[in-house]
Amino acid sequence: MMRSNTTAKIGIAMLCLLFSGISYAQQLQKRTISINVNSVKGNKSTVFNECIGAGRANEGLRADWQQQLAMLQKDVNFKYIRFHGLLHDDMRVYTEDKKTGEPIYNWQYIDRLYDFLLSIKIRPFVEFGFMPADLASGTKTIFWWKGNVTKPKSYDRWNALITNLVQHWKERYGEEEVSKWYFEVWNEPDLKGFFDGTQEDYFELYANTVKSVKSVSAAYRVGGPATSATKWVADFLTYCDKNKVPVDFVSTHDYGTTSVLDEFGTKKQQLKSVRDTIAKDVKTVRNLINQSAFKAAELHFTEWNTSPSSRDPIHDTYQNAAYILHVLKKASSDANSMSYWTFTDIFEEAGPGQTPFHGGFGLINLQDIKKPSYYAYQFLNQLGGTELKNMDESSYACKSKDGLQFLVWDYTHPHKNYSYNQDYFNTAQPAVAKNLVQLRASAVANGSYALEVYKVGYQQNDPYTLYLEMGKPTQITKAQEAKLKQAAAGKATVKQTVKVVNGKFNYDVQLNENEIVFMTLKKIR
Repeated sequence: MMRSNTTAKIGIAMLCLLFSGISYAQQLQKRTISINVNSVKGNKSTVFNECIGAGRANEGLRADWQQQLAMLQKDVNFKYIRFHGLLHDDMRVYTEDKKTGEPIYNWQYIDRLYDFLLSIKIRPFVEFGFMPADLASGTKTIFWWKGNVTKPKSYDRWNALITNLVQHWKERYGEEEVSKWYFEVWNEPDLKGFFDGTQEDYFELYANTVKSVKSVSAAYRVGGPATSATKWVADFLTYCDKNKVPVDFVSTHDYGTTSVLDEFGTKKQQLKSVRDTIAKDVKTVRNLINQSAFKAAELHFTEWNTSPSSRDPIHDTYQNAAYILHVLKKASSDANSMSYWTFTDIFEEAGPGQTPFHGGFGLINLQDIKKPSYYAYQFLNQLGGTELKNMDESSYACKSKDGLQFLVWDYTHPHKNYSYNQDYFNTAQPAVAKNLVQLRASAVANGSYALEVYKVGYQQNDPYTLYLEMGKPTQITKAQEAKLKQAAAGKATVKQTVKVVNGKFNYDVQLNENEIVFMTLKKIR
């Protein structure tokens, strides 16, 4: 019912405009994107697919997790993946003999996981954590799966664990391969929920871990502080400079809401009103690095998203996809990677998701249904490797051997009846028309081209809206699952042959609020 009513309202609005003698397109704000095929900006940024997040290591042993990641790799081709819990007891990495108290190392689960990752051409962005129970100084834990967040009871034993594990990787995968990995120390130690210690305690943990990794190879890259909301970075760099502790990269996290930790998804989340908050934070951290003794250090935002809650409905929406493109375009010049948290809803910090769409972080839901955000990443990857100069801040124009590609979007902050994400995004949000995008390309080779247009927006590759129309069923039938997958199939809305004459390609397309349009122009003769 909602679908037909919305269509009717739009149709009535168009008829009213036509009877008044004014076309519907004339009422839209014109947005002209002018590019010259010979005017090159440079190589397309790869910040978007350098790294992707996942929940915890043990989830990576699941068949469905591995199948989803393999699918994503074909469409986006991420270079690294980062997750928690590598040293957690469910990976059985470290135990102590009950009689002698001697350490017992077991790398078998890690080997199975890392072998799979490398087989699909994605490398580990290693996060050292959390603490094995037998090595822990306390019993404090976080999450449904109870990751231990205390310091080691013995730095001699912690250092031996790290050294032996890294040495094992060197022997199994080779010096050349492991030298391409990143080694990050802990996760969000500034938050008591994640690290039951002080800043000084974390710095001690970092210094010991760096020493252990580099005792295997000085070439291996180690960094931190992996903090929430870009905290501790200046103090971290000062400490490392003063104490001659290496820093190969700086890592930190950022989310688009005022909250930084929502362990069980119970908090009300609200987007920050500043549109470019994450991009500004990225630039601030880059400037801190540039002003430090570690100017050559890379910058990796090893977590970011609209919200830090794994029960926030914004993650399922088409608006989330537009937000992703907005952030990545703005932040790309200052970061080496922006690791979206996470690729899948197979994610159990608050326990398994209880409904097909439950606000999980993932680009893919539990039933392998691609969310709108999935296509934001797929479209970025399908852009050609050469970016063209373009004054429009919410678009890309690229070229490849096959032809031209254009990615255009609108990001509009919720502006009507918006309070909290959990309230606003729990109901369908029809989009209003925003722009008439006028694409004007010059110096295009004359000839015939295959034009394809793809859209992501309200009711376009938008399974969540359809799920809401179904009444938000707690469980879905096979028929409903098939219908949702069909709604997210990523099919072109336009497929036609066009001719380029006098080197000019002109194309107009209506763009609604928080909509994405991806176009490919491939020469056929």
